[in-house]
Amino acid sequence: MSQNRRQFLKTTLMATAGAGLAINGLGATNNTPSLFNVNRLTGSSPRLKLSFAPYELKLRHAFTVAIYTRTTTPDVQVQVEYDGVTGYGEASMPPYLGESIESVTTFLKKVDLSQFSDPFQLEDILAYVDNIAPDNTAAKASVDIALHDLVGKLLKAPWCKIWGLNKAKTPITDYTIGIDTDDVIKQKVLEVAGKFKALKVKVGTDRDKDLINTIRSVTNLPLRVDANQGWTDKYKALDMINWFKEQGVVMVEQPMAKDNLEDIAWITERSPLPIYGDESVKRLKDIKRMVGVFNGINIKLMKCTGMREAMKMINLCRALGFKVMVGCMTETSCAVSAAAQLSPLVDLADLDGNLLVANDRFSGMKVVDGKVTLTDLPGVGIKKL
Repeated sequence: MSQNRRQFLKTTLMATAGAGLAINGLGATNNTPSLFNVNRLTGSSPRLKLSFAPYELKLRHAFTVAIYTRTTTPDVQVQVEYDGVTGYGEASMPPYLGESIESVTTFLKKVDLSQFSDPFQLEDILAYVDNIAPDNTAAKASVDIALHDLVGKLLKAPWCKIWGLNKAKTPITDYTIGIDTDDVIKQKVLEVAGKFKALKVKVGTDRDKDLINTIRSVTNLPLRVDANQGWTDKYKALDMINWFKEQGVVMVEQPMAKDNLEDIAWITERSPLPIYGDESVKRLKDIKRMVGVFNGINIKLMKCTGMREAMKMINLCRALGFKVMVGCMTETSCAVSAAAQLSPLVDLADLDGNLLVANDRFSGMKVVDGKVTLTDLPGVGIKKL
């Protein structure tokens, strides 16, 4: 195409868009030309641009599980820009993931998205990101979430709708109560009274019965317990699970060390409650060997590299007969809302991580009468504050 011909086409298209006519309907409004389509028609190709910055999440309360306590969570905020549209993502790094601000930023510096001109090729782009280096699952998830947010915005639809899911079928989510003193535990439970229909209780210490009794002194809500690998004796663990059932506990998560699959399978075979795996199961490749070990799997974006792989994990879990929970770390509403897009497909949700954060940068999914409630915003369903 000659230079004069190209300039004529570009001028004509701009004039048409300026007159209030959408071009192909993608990314255009009545007042704004679609640069995406103008560029495509004039032969110019916009490129993806990645940017990121560290961000420390400040927790509303000290968060204690069986193996650590923290008041902050390191985080990296990510943006992917394309043709004037920005998608947001994040990497949240609780201690057990083994990632840090340094490791995430080092990984992200290796990610060259400028080689891609079509953001809709998510399989190719995210396969490239995954192959840059092993592990680094939270870093990879940050790019995955930002890309999904970007593509959803280009399509002007949330991912729940793009996947053909019914947002009315989202489950209830629990609210997490960490290990703490009796007074603080009571305070935390009373703070969310009437807002949730289930609580998730961190256990795995020699105070487990006291903790449950303290919670039961102020609420009769169903309880889900998470030992976070805290138990070491399978016989004592099974005794505790039997006692839990009498106290209104409905499921148990990660009772023993993540690699102690033999003892976990022994517990699962005898347990009166369903046993879910968390730390034992990070990615798609881990699921098949969990048959007979767990009844269900807790899928988290930070463990599995993001939304793309989480969807594949849900499908494989269903094929193998597992129950499915979608969970989160302490994260802003960006990552939690991304995970919530998958929630109509699962049995249980543990999507309260944003509620534990005092400095959330986004508004997104809400908990309404205990239920995961999605927005109609495009992409992962968030608005930057």
